Amino acid sequence: MSDLTQRTCEPCRGGVAPLSPDEAATYLSQLDGWSILDDDHLVKDYAFADFATALAFANRVGAIAEREGHHPDVHLAWGRVRIETWTHKIDGLSPSDFILAAKIDAEAVSNSGNP
Repeated sequence: MSDLTQRTCEPCRGGVAPLSPDEAATYLSQLDGWSILDDDHLVKDYAFADFATALAFANRVGAIAEREGHHPDVHLAWGRVRIETWTHKIDGLSPSDFILAAKIDAEAVSNSGNP
């Protein structure tokens, strides 16, 4: 598991540049199954056996987001959840997006044995 899970999201107040493509690629290499969309959003799809399991995961993601103070878009559908995160204040990626992604992955694995 990535050491990103040991870090804490830091609030962004704006006025800083988003990560460069090279910096984002370095962070991305520490994650499994995530991709960068349009150079400024981090995205991953999770598959589940049914709606109830997907909903439970979405709720756990919400709890992580609240603890971290960093809130992704969570798209829920039957048997799947898509997570999309970026740092709104800078309209791009920051280290917090990758920290949040790592924590979401850790939650997915610890509670279901998959995705």
